[in-house]
Amino acid sequence: MPGVEAVEADSAHSFGRHTHDQFGIGIIIRGAQKSASGRGPVEAGAGDVITVNPGEVHDGHPIDDAGRAWRMLYLDPALIAGASLDISEGRSADFVFSHPVMADAAMARRLQAVYSAMLSPEGGETLMAETGLLGLIASLLSARASNATPPSISRAKSLIDDDPTSEITLTALAEASGLSRFQLVRSFAQSTGMTPHAYLVQCRIGVARRMIARGMPLAEAAAASGFADQSHMTRHFVRAHGVTPGAYALAFS
Repeated sequence: MPGVEAVEADSAHSFGRHTHDQFGIGIIIRGAQKSASGRGPVEAGAGDVITVNPGEVHDGHPIDDAGRAWRMLYLDPALIAGASLDISEGRSADFVFSHPVMADAAMARRLQAVYSAMLSPEGGETLMAETGLLGLIASLLSARASNATPPSISRAKSLIDDDPTSEITLTALAEASGLSRFQLVRSFAQSTGMTPHAYLVQCRIGVARRMIARGMPLAEAAAASGFADQSHMTRHFVRAHGVTPGAYALAFS
C-alpha cells in the first residue's frame, strides 16, 4: 500500500536517541521495553499499542535480556494528512498522535488486523487494509498541542530539512534563527531533544533509508545522503533502526 511501510522485529537491541520522518503505529508482541519519548517516559509490554510522531526524539531499551518483539506500521505524513482531512471533514490536516502507549485490547486487535491485511498475498485485501487503517488513525489522532516549536528554531530546522545532504555550519543555522550559536544549540536541544548535528544526522538517515528502499546501491546512498562513506552511514543506521542498511535493502528486493 503506497505510503505505508510494515516492519516486524524481535530484538534485544537498545536504540539510542533518534527520530523517524514518518508516523509510527505498532504493537508489542512479546516482552517489554522502556523509552524516553517527546511525550514523556514510556514503558510498554505485550499487547500495548505504541505510537511515534515524525521528528519525535525517542530511544528504546528492552526491560530484560529476553528482548522484545514488535510490529510497526510507518505512515508517510502525506497519508496521515489526507486521512486527517477526511476525518475532520476538510477542516484540518494538522494532527498528532497524543499518547505514546495505550493498553487497549480492542485497538490492538484492529492494528493486528490491518497489519495482516497489509501483508496478505491474497487479492481483495487492499480495501480492508485501507478501511481498517482509516478507522485506526481516527481512533488515534488528536488535535496538535499548542506547544509549537519557536519560530527561531523552526527556521533553523527548515534550513536542515530543505537540504540535509549539504554541509551546514552552526554559523549558518545561527544566522537563520537570529540567535547566537550558543543560544541556538541550547534552544534547539530544549525544543527538539537533540543537538542540531544530531538532528542533521537523523535527517540524513531518512534520506538514505528512502534511497535504499528504491534500490540504490549502499555506497551510492551513503554518498548521496551526505555521509562520509558506507561505514559511516551503517554505524548511524544501525543505531537508529537496529538493522544494517544491507538487511534493510533485502526487505525490498
